[in-house]
Amino acid sequence: METAPGPAVLTPPAASAPASPPAVPSVHVRAAITWLAIFPLVALGMMASAPLTEGWHPVFKALTLTLVVVPTAVYLVVPRMMRAHASLIRRRPRG
Repeated sequence: METAPGPAVLTPPAASAPASPPAVPSVHVRAAITWLAIFPLVALGMMASAPLTEGWHPVFKALTLTLVVVPTAVYLVVPRMMRAHASLIRRRPRG
C-alpha cells in the first residue's frame, strides 16, 4: 500500500550569527550630513535659477528651489552620504 507524499517541509539554512544592524549615527552627525547635502544644492540651485526667476517674489523662488532641492537631497544625496559615512566608520581602525 502506497501513501501519498505529505507536504514538503522546508528547513531554513543553517543559522549563522545574525548580522548586527549598522549603528545609526548620532543626531548631530545626521544633521551635519544633511546640511552638507543641502547647502551645495541650494547654492547651486540659486545660481542656476537666478536668470529664470529674476523678477519673481522671494517666496516663489524659495518654493521652486525647495521643490527641486529637498527630493534630490532626501532620495539621492543624503542616502549616499550616509553610506559613505558608514563606510568610513567601518574602515577606521579600532583601538
